[in-house]
Amino acid sequence: MKTYDYLIVGAGLFGAVFAHEAKKAGKHCLVIDKRSHIAGNIYTSETEGIQVHEYGAHIFHTSNKKVWEYVNQFAEFNRYTNSPVANYKGEIYNMPFNMNTFHKLWGVVTPKEAWEKIEQQKQEYSVENPKNLEEQAISLVGPDVYTKLVKGYTEKQWGKRATELPAFIIKRLPVRFTYDNNYFNDDYQGIPIGGYTKMAEKMLEGTEVRLNENFLAKPEEYKASADKVVYTGMIDEYYGYCYGELEYRSLRFETEILNEENYQGNAVVNYTEYEVPYTRIIEHKHFEYGTQEKTVITREYPKAWTKGDEPYYPMNDEKNAALYAKYRKLAEQEGNVSFGGRLGQYKYYDMDDTIEAALQYADMELR
Repeated sequence: MKTYDYLIVGAGLFGAVFAHEAKKAGKHCLVIDKRSHIAGNIYTSETEGIQVHEYGAHIFHTSNKKVWEYVNQFAEFNRYTNSPVANYKGEIYNMPFNMNTFHKLWGVVTPKEAWEKIEQQKQEYSVENPKNLEEQAISLVGPDVYTKLVKGYTEKQWGKRATELPAFIIKRLPVRFTYDNNYFNDDYQGIPIGGYTKMAEKMLEGTEVRLNENFLAKPEEYKASADKVVYTGMIDEYYGYCYGELEYRSLRFETEILNEENYQGNAVVNYTEYEVPYTRIIEHKHFEYGTQEKTVITREYPKAWTKGDEPYYPMNDEKNAALYAKYRKLAEQEGNVSFGGRLGQYKYYDMDDTIEAALQYADMELR
């Protein structure tokens, strides 16, 4: 006799949403996570009265009204608008590339002037069939924007020179001919007041959760406890890397408390020159318009993923897509195990995508 209807491996966003839906459907669930906390990579913890995004900045944004209404069941969202700035050798530029950016670069004032400048540079430096990311990016926005705002950041993020990266990584670069610093075009945007962890707690309310529990330490025992397993960990690790390791990029964080009220004046500042080893500095209090006397900042360093690291960004190139397809075939043969989320499906999901995918799976599974 099975103890649970569902064993959900991973207390991140996908697992928490499915657990909530399963509970509503009258199912008895157990959620386990190998970490010491719930909420996965959206986990926030309080330091000096500030909600710290422990695994990097997470700004909720979506144009899906159903998803927006769904998350508002569990949290009240503020009106935070993501408006990052880029620091290139001490010069400050607005992101995404917009009229404020172009005015700073070239002194242009009107959209027509900015468009003509970009077109001129594209024609001078364009390549008919770009063979790498550098050629592709210059063909899209010209050398000025590329050199100051794309090249160094991208090389740090991927751990390779732009001339070594495939052109398809950058299919387009957002260029806006308006004086609007809002990074996202989505209809809804904000940060849950009090942090994401509280939101995840509400989702998991009434469901049994066990932390510091590693499914892969005793998989058969865990499987025997439930009719079905919903697995949100790494699909290649689940299968013992039998076909080899999928590639990821990882991150390292350095967080410090500063005895000052305002360190950089913005929640996110990107450092786009290659010589600065981190890609950005996050000042967490600005996500909730904090007025605390101290501040908390985090420097974010990209790194190659090795076993034991947290995998953040799937390397969705042709080689890894082919490898994932092999694991996907194994998964399709599973009788009572389903794979979901960023790691289970080897796909980079934004938060709203994760919620939408979890709701679709729950609708199919629980109906």
